[in-house]
Amino acid sequence: MMFQTFDSAGDPAVGKPRVALLRQWLAANGLDGFIVPRADEHQGEYVADRSARLKWLTGFSGSAGVAIVLGDRAIMFIDGRYTLQVRQEVDLDIFSIESLVDNPPATWIKDNLGKGVRLGFDPWLQTIGDVKALKASAEKSGATLVPLDKNPIDAIWEDQPEPPLAPVEIHPIGFAGELAKDKLARLAEAIGKDGATHAVLTDPSSIAWAFDIRGGDVPHTPLALGFAVLAADRSHLLFMDQRKFSRTVAAYLTQLAELHQPGEFEAVIAALAKGGAKIALDPVLAAEKLRMLVEDNGGTVIAAPDPARIPRATKNQAEINGARAAHRRDGAAVAKLLCWLDRQEPGKLDEIAVVTKLEECRRSTGEETQMPLRDVSFDTIAGAGPNGAIMHYRVSRATSRKLQSGELFLLDSGGQYQDGTTDITRTVPIGTPTEEMRERFTLVLKGMIGISMLRFPPGTRGSEIDAVARLALWKHGCDFAHGTGHGVGSYLAVHEGPQRIARTGTEKLLAGMIVSNEPGYYKEGSYGIRIENLILVTPAEPIEGGDIAMHGFETLTLAPIDTRLVRSDLLTRDELHWLDTYHARVLAEIGPMLDGEALAWLEKATAPLPHDQKI
Repeated sequence: MMFQTFDSAGDPAVGKPRVALLRQWLAANGLDGFIVPRADEHQGEYVADRSARLKWLTGFSGSAGVAIVLGDRAIMFIDGRYTLQVRQEVDLDIFSIESLVDNPPATWIKDNLGKGVRLGFDPWLQTIGDVKALKASAEKSGATLVPLDKNPIDAIWEDQPEPPLAPVEIHPIGFAGELAKDKLARLAEAIGKDGATHAVLTDPSSIAWAFDIRGGDVPHTPLALGFAVLAADRSHLLFMDQRKFSRTVAAYLTQLAELHQPGEFEAVIAALAKGGAKIALDPVLAAEKLRMLVEDNGGTVIAAPDPARIPRATKNQAEINGARAAHRRDGAAVAKLLCWLDRQEPGKLDEIAVVTKLEECRRSTGEETQMPLRDVSFDTIAGAGPNGAIMHYRVSRATSRKLQSGELFLLDSGGQYQDGTTDITRTVPIGTPTEEMRERFTLVLKGMIGISMLRFPPGTRGSEIDAVARLALWKHGCDFAHGTGHGVGSYLAVHEGPQRIARTGTEKLLAGMIVSNEPGYYKEGSYGIRIENLILVTPAEPIEGGDIAMHGFETLTLAPIDTRLVRSDLLTRDELHWLDTYHARVLAEIGPMLDGEALAWLEKATAPLPHDQKI
């Protein structure tokens, strides 16, 4: 069975009748509009089918978006990744499109809502920070933001799925690298230092990391949905449907926390608040409903970041070793796929065929090495020709395109293994590429190499190095509309915060953090280019003759970069040296996992490029 399906991503035909139902409900309940975020109570990238309210209402299947539905108009807010996708999946006769970045809901509300308008929202689906901004904006326009006890989508969605009940499993210490009881002790100490008596973990990734458990409640990320209340006195509480627990898991978790069913969560928070608890909530992650429960019952909210986020992001030695091993296996699987792809006749394969073959390669490599592929880390982006220009394109049976001669093929994929999470993008030519394609590819490659070779002082933030990936493109009047890199978890979320390399990357890059390095270029209607490796922040070390110890990056991903698309005359000697050294390492580390035709292909694909003309 495949880990991903190829059903049509989003259906624009659903919008008209469902928006009409929503408007009827709003009118009957004295509301002028409603905000529909693409979020659940945990603010994760993936949501369970039950929580896919935005997709159900609008057809939009992207991972970030918000809709505002009013009586006479409806607006869909999306970011730059989805400018093409939204037009394919959403009925534009119903929805107008706005930028989630340039004109987000908080800004739009201030400029567009009139006096007396009552705009409803679900306080479980909006964070404390979001609601603060939305309320301020609504007040400036004379409108009122109204928290609702019941989500109207749930009221009109007749066949809404039940909550997920995937089994919970214990994550072995050999992969976790630290016992859960020791992690929880560290977190309890941090909570006390923040001046809190308790902290609520709303992010299932933090719960998974802190308790050394994994689950399967959402697609492609091994998470068990639930909440945890950690206490400075170590009297921790875990709220999770216990039908997910085997006897072994229940016995294990009972040693770490008092177990409760999800339905008890609100009452327990209210009781703690009535007892005078000082409860730490992360304004970026925690639901507005939690703030309301605490403050309405006499408790104190302490605004503080999720205490597990930095410990989770800075990988320990076991997690780093696991990541290295996972990337060797994954690189061998990708090399097998690229070798197979090179043998195929242009025009015969479609995108789905390649995705299916890649998963087969990952499965077989995992079986050969006794480390099975647990899942893909996200739905593979396999974009042929113009589909490659859709940054977060999801192939479906309705959109799958043949790989035609003279085009580029962009393949962005990843695997979930018990020892690590991978994410890799390679762009390859089908037939002979144009000179423009080769030039743009090389400019993207220069940016990727620039990040790879970078040294930077302690305290550097992702926002301070993002431009390095763009300099070569900028010099040619080009850019890309996504961040350069996102954090990656350890057999957890492939998109993990808080670390990132982007204009908005405000978190310091610390030794042990894993981030992606993925500049790109997208020519609408023609082709897309992205080259992505995962990189590990290394400890700060002295540089000979220098004054300050500097961090650097260790490249984890191991797979060839297609040199048929490289114009070596555009690379400096240092860039050429990096590429040759990288390819030599790829051959040395994954070559022993290949044989026959695949090994011969890899040897050719990693051959050095000419250097003579460079100074």
